[in-house]
Amino acid sequence: MDPFLALLNSFSSFLSDSELAALKFLCRGEISKKKLESVQSGRDLFSILLEQQLIASDNVSFLEELFKNIKRQDLISQLKQFEEEGEVGAPDEQADAHEKPIEVICDNVGKDWKMLMRKLEVSEVKLERVVAANPYNLREQLHQSLREWQRWKGRDAKVTELIKALRDCKMNLVADNVEQ
Repeated sequence: MDPFLALLNSFSSFLSDSELAALKFLCRGEISKKKLESVQSGRDLFSILLEQQLIASDNVSFLEELFKNIKRQDLISQLKQFEEEGEVGAPDEQADAHEKPIEVICDNVGKDWKMLMRKLEVSEVKLERVVAANPYNLREQLHQSLREWQRWKGRDAKVTELIKALRDCKMNLVADNVEQ
């Protein structure tokens, strides 16, 4: 699966109707009125932007500008992270360093995952968006919330912070597993 398409798909699920309407309005100079009228979702809009080569996995400046105009800094952050990972080409070591703890946490933290995310200071709005995007999958909600935390913290997202938050939530067994 193309990671850029997956990212665009996730953006689509995070857009409200009014934000989609604003994006359509902002694209009027680039996309014909007839095509814009057929747009019913973010996916539809992103498909047209891809077709017209206004965006691509290696050219996201137009998309970034759109998100700035609708004041969606969270989406811009995700876009920048995608750009960085794409440019670096080999952030595998860093990904592995975070991947194992995330998998351990996802395998061992259940319905109390929101308490953990609050200890990590992830906003309620972000948590609600994750729940809305994955309404019936508890594990995926936790996984995406941890990803949100990583994007938000950037280089400051440390495993030690995860362990401390787990211990603060009295999830000592999970914290021990993460330490190993």
